Amino acid sequence: MKNYLLACFLVLLAGTVVFAQERTVSGRVTDSETGEGIPGVNILIQGTTSGSVTDIDGSYTVEVPSGETTLLFSYVGYKTQAVEVGNQSTLDIALESDITALSEIVVVGYGTQEKKEITSAVASVKAEDFNQGNVQNAAQLVQGKVAGLSIAKPGGNPNAGYDVRLRGLPSIGANTQPLIVIDGVIGGTLANVDPNDIASIDVLKDGSAAAIYGTRGSSGVILVTTKSGKEGAFNVDYNGFVSIESPTRAPDVLNAEEWRDLSQEVNVGTDFLNDTNWFDEITRTATSQVHNLSMSGGTQSNTYRVSLNYRDAEGIFLNTGFDQFNARLNLTQKALNDKLTASVIVAGTYRQSDYGHDAAARYATIYNPTAPVRINDNTPLPSSYQDFDFGRWDNYFNVELFDYYNPVQILEANPNEGVDSRLNLAGKLQYEIMEGLLIDAFYSIQDDREVRNRYFDKNSYWVGENTNGRAEKDYDEFFNQLFETTANWNGDVGNNINLGVLGGYSYQEFINQGYFVGGGNFITDAFLNNNLGAAKEFNDGLGDLSSYKNSAKLIAFFGRVNVNINETFFVSASVRQEGSSRFGEENKWGTFPAISGGVELANYLGAAAIDNLKLRVSYGVTGNIPRDSYLSLQRFGVRGNFFYNGEFIPSYGPVSNANPLLQWEKKNEINVGIDFSFAGSKIYGALDWYTRKTTDLIIDFAVPVPPNLFDRTFTNIGDIRNSGLELALSINAINSPSFTWTPTITASWYLENKLVSLSNDEFQYGVRDIANMGSPGQNNTPIIRVEEGKPIGQIWGLIYEGITEDGDWIHSDIRGGGPDGNEPDGSISNEDRAVIGNGLPDFDLGFNNTFTFGRHFDLNIFFRGSFGHDLVNSYRAFYEVPLAINSYNVLSSSTDLRNPETGALLNTNSGLFSSLHVEDASFFKLDNFNFGYNVPIGAGKAVRRLRVYFGGNNTFLI
Repeated sequence: MKNYLLACFLVLLAGTVVFAQERTVSGRVTDSETGEGIPGVNILIQGTTSGSVTDIDGSYTVEVPSGETTLLFSYVGYKTQAVEVGNQSTLDIALESDITALSEIVVVGYGTQEKKEITSAVASVKAEDFNQGNVQNAAQLVQGKVAGLSIAKPGGNPNAGYDVRLRGLPSIGANTQPLIVIDGVIGGTLANVDPNDIASIDVLKDGSAAAIYGTRGSSGVILVTTKSGKEGAFNVDYNGFVSIESPTRAPDVLNAEEWRDLSQEVNVGTDFLNDTNWFDEITRTATSQVHNLSMSGGTQSNTYRVSLNYRDAEGIFLNTGFDQFNARLNLTQKALNDKLTASVIVAGTYRQSDYGHDAAARYATIYNPTAPVRINDNTPLPSSYQDFDFGRWDNYFNVELFDYYNPVQILEANPNEGVDSRLNLAGKLQYEIMEGLLIDAFYSIQDDREVRNRYFDKNSYWVGENTNGRAEKDYDEFFNQLFETTANWNGDVGNNINLGVLGGYSYQEFINQGYFVGGGNFITDAFLNNNLGAAKEFNDGLGDLSSYKNSAKLIAFFGRVNVNINETFFVSASVRQEGSSRFGEENKWGTFPAISGGVELANYLGAAAIDNLKLRVSYGVTGNIPRDSYLSLQRFGVRGNFFYNGEFIPSYGPVSNANPLLQWEKKNEINVGIDFSFAGSKIYGALDWYTRKTTDLIIDFAVPVPPNLFDRTFTNIGDIRNSGLELALSINAINSPSFTWTPTITASWYLENKLVSLSNDEFQYGVRDIANMGSPGQNNTPIIRVEEGKPIGQIWGLIYEGITEDGDWIHSDIRGGGPDGNEPDGSISNEDRAVIGNGLPDFDLGFNNTFTFGRHFDLNIFFRGSFGHDLVNSYRAFYEVPLAINSYNVLSSSTDLRNPETGALLNTNSGLFSSLHVEDASFFKLDNFNFGYNVPIGAGKAVRRLRVYFGGNNTFLI
């Protein structure tokens, strides 16, 4: 039984209390060089969330507790200053410049750099800037926060993953998701780290930043740093919330009354005398809860942090959701006069999930709204169905039609469950040989195990009835171990020149294995999928059995040099030599160089209004590996069973062709950027332009048999070119003691995303259709085309013109005739298809607003939008057909498909995809808001900080 511990959203964080007795301290904060007052300086009573803000003249007044008190004076662009108040009632402070907080540390590949030294396109988001509220996956923390980073989750199932893309689509055949690195563990998964445990997320966007990761850097790199303990007193932090979700924007299908009206007009369809909203029947208001408890502290030589997380997330569809437990230990120990540092990270996740069945949403769209969900003695039915035996389906209503199943029975009678367990162990030893020279050794293992259990009930018309019950079990295990060692020296060489040198070696091994078992024909449903041996199909040679095991290795040598000349000129150069067992015999190794440079122009311009203006230019080469092992080899595998001489014999045949030349995709990228800060960091941000070309795309192509043994071959063919413009802009718009407002904008313009070529000397394709509509009735209807010289993401189809006087489709006849086939031929076929949209956006926008009201209230509002792209409304393409009402429900818009003069409805009973079904996918929404109150707490309390908040996600959408 669920124990909803919180009626409101609570966050309990470490901090110190405000004393009951207070006194007034006032003064003025000025610039140490100019003597001018600084408006908007934050003044915080150390250890509390209380304080004040300077006014337009730099003056302030603050109520401080009696006794020993320290005030912290901080403002972007200046060094934070801590001052003991003592018995003073007047306190004037002069702050020293610290240009745009460029001393901020940013995580980069195999190390860190000060922000001022970064010469590549790197975005860093700290915990205080993460999205808040109902966050169930780490990807949500930075959704819309990083220019060029697109994060989306299709559907409403909480078990579904997130699609993450950086700077468009870099490939059409290999991996398009960024590489994830968690605390140095390469190839991690965001599912194994709780959002509450993350301290920062750094995104390596361009080729020069990602090249240090070689064959896996083409789609970008996301570096996740988890929270660690700090020297000081023992702290206990608790964070928890309860959230409620409800479904919106279901497909607009006919209700029972509308269905009857259309049925009478077209004179087809059966009225089952009921009134059912099928989406209401398969959805619910979902309640979820999250609890996070962490304990941290340490001494000068030892720090630790332990966290425990529990998540109970319900999905809006029946029988969907998960229960998840996370535990994480970060431990650091120093020894040998602090020259040796040992750190250990242990992280584990256990998750039980109910996956439901996505098919239920589709059948809720097409199921007759006059049909009942279940049958009982009082259910009205047409006379022809009153004596029908619905008991065969456990009294769920069904009718025997093609591809037509009761969606409620699908979800309620067919359990689909899973258990995931993930374990990460990592240890690192670092030794300081001499001042500035560090060597380290790092080892980690990741072990992910996934179990999926499905059972299809004997009395379920969907799947189970045909097989007299069916049980299925999947087991997959993904194990990898990583060993890396690096040597890193940083020091000054000559006057005003700082040099950093890194060299390293990396070895990573992957072992994947698993099995699938599926069989039917049970005498009872009681076993579910826990007694697969009871399936009679195995005795008849009809059951499904399969297993696999594969492995891969990556070995790399890498190095990097960073140069800082007089805090004005910055240069970085790196190279990685990497080999992968997934490449062909003749192309095991690849080289991935990068170089970047920057110059701080503000040091020469001498303009008081310019805090910093750094110009960056970079170039880098990254790679992409084949998605599976052994694709370059000639392989044979089981190709089914055949019955011979009274028994079933497995047959073997080719499953791939050898290609010893198979190699990595290469991406060459140029980035030009500007980091800027003006007017005492009143306005600050970054602007980047990039262009990149991906060559040697990894694609499987159809090949003739013979001479080949298999009908498809993986090869390197084709080029893609991308370019874009990105802006990150923050403004300290209002800074007063009673009110502050800081808006931040992230904007991404995708200027070009083109398939330059899809041919070479051996393969001359030029055009490839990579998706089609499918069943029912449109199996040979391609909808997505990639074509040489054209943008990627083209939606391809017939051009809709209208409805004839007799109710027939009218589509444009544009091809098929003439000597070159580009003239009308009097008929409509696939030859008449054309570009009718594009699925990739032109522009993405994130708009964040942070407010404070006085000392205790805060508000964060985050808007997100994407513009200039289209989507295929597949429901409309299949079910926006009036005569389909004979067997299915149809969309409400079906009644609009009429000839404008005669009023004749479309007279076909099957859909035909065209431009009619392509819609503008642009949107703008309130993605996240969070309103909080910091409760004043008196001295001597066990709780040092209490924040109560409420928020929402996806609450407003255009």
